[in-house]
Amino acid sequence: MDWHQLKYFQTLANAGSFTKASEELVLSQPALSRSISRLEEEVGVPLFERKSRGVALNRYGKIFLRHANKALSEIADAKQEINDMIHPNQGTVFLAFIETLGFSFVPDLISKFRKIAPQVKFHLSQDTTVNILELLNAGKIDIGFCSPQVTLEEISSFPIVREELFLIVPISHPFAGRDQIDLAVAANEPFVLFKKETALHDVIETLCHEAGFNPIMSFESYEEQTIAGLVGANFGVALVPRIHGLDKRKISIIRVSQPKCFREIKMVWRKNGYLSPVAAQFKDFAERDIRQSKG
Repeated sequence: MDWHQLKYFQTLANAGSFTKASEELVLSQPALSRSISRLEEEVGVPLFERKSRGVALNRYGKIFLRHANKALSEIADAKQEINDMIHPNQGTVFLAFIETLGFSFVPDLISKFRKIAPQVKFHLSQDTTVNILELLNAGKIDIGFCSPQVTLEEISSFPIVREELFLIVPISHPFAGRDQIDLAVAANEPFVLFKKETALHDVIETLCHEAGFNPIMSFESYEEQTIAGLVGANFGVALVPRIHGLDKRKISIIRVSQPKCFREIKMVWRKNGYLSPVAAQFKDFAERDIRQSKG
């Protein structure tokens, strides 16, 4: 059993077709078929169910794929580690962050870092906290900036900012124009909420419970801008972080006095996963910069 056999198996498992897999691998179908047959002989059981329109993993194949993915990931990590050791200051940092950090925090942090490491590249993605943690666990990113609500055994974290949440209401709403408000007075208002897959959904639900009520959902969305737009269109009220560029002709932004409405955003990385020298350098720089900014 060698690396090529594992890679061929993984590709076929994902493609579900010898035709598609052979095209992706730039390998003839007979050669791919022979490789898979030899692998099945070595493992001692068939790994696929042959179907009229392709193949599908059987129960043995599903087990083998899980371990093959780990083996191939370890090999990829080893190759990457060697490459990074050769060029420690010219690598790429794979970084993901939640939307509200994209306006200034992440760009400013990267700009500062590039002053001391101008040749380092960044691969950036913007996503929800749940998806960022999935990318991190899958080894697809080095570092994330997000707001996990529970302590995760496999994840290390460093607090970077407490982000205040504000109540936003339509400009025609009776609450509009107030400087601050107790959240409890909004108990009977319809809420435009974040989707359950987002960390903010849990934060807002907890805050509403602290204020003594369950929020009445009128609509759900993943995006802060979409939620603000729906509030402006009189779909309800919402709790959101400060959003740059909001159209204040349609909504009013109100500070919540009770309970104190914040969410904590953290820098996260895998405890036992490989962190390249350049990613480790950026992580250490970010920690120092955040400590200095907090004063």
